[in-house]
Amino acid sequence: MRYDLIIFDNDGVLVDSEPISNRHLAAYLTELGVPTSYEDSLRDYMGAAMHRVHDLVLERTGRRLPADFDDVFHARVFAAFERELAPVPGAAEVLGKLAADGVPYCVASSGSHERIRVGHRATGLDRWFPEERIFSSQDVGKGKPAPDLFLYAAERMGVAPERCAVVEDSPLGVQAAVAAGMDVYGFTAMTPAGRLTGATQLYARLGELPDLLI
Repeated sequence: MRYDLIIFDNDGVLVDSEPISNRHLAAYLTELGVPTSYEDSLRDYMGAAMHRVHDLVLERTGRRLPADFDDVFHARVFAAFERELAPVPGAAEVLGKLAADGVPYCVASSGSHERIRVGHRATGLDRWFPEERIFSSQDVGKGKPAPDLFLYAAERMGVAPERCAVVEDSPLGVQAAVAAGMDVYGFTAMTPAGRLTGATQLYARLGELPDLLI
């Protein structure tokens, strides 16, 4: 394998959380008087840290979201995760193959540590991710498309950026990986290929990934 570290995004790449999360985000914003469709949410917020939601709403409406917005949103989403969340097909198999082949990997997500953990427990992927392999935008304070999170994960894992491959499914994530100087493999299961401009390579099924990384 030509990489020393595989960095996975979490939502939409390992856990099939984007439909659930964006459905609830659109509904909650609409409830608060900021009309937002599911498609709007995917376009504007998929792959982003929560501060982007606050920033865009303030920019577009001049209004600040309630102080408890994040807490209420996460409570709704986590409850839905417990009922509905499933791993992305092929996720466990890909992680198992990397582990068996001795290839280092980690997860670097715009979501909070709690969100990552809730999702992994609900899908059974927690067995593949001890705490030292989990990185969140909380750790750096600046989410994607800034490169900070990916650079931080590489540093903590002891690997130079140019020896890393990032697995992403959002335009913001692809931008962040490119800015970090890393190759990025764009997952098109939910995102049209044309929106993942800059990806090193595109693929449609997670099970294809190991062969692409060789």
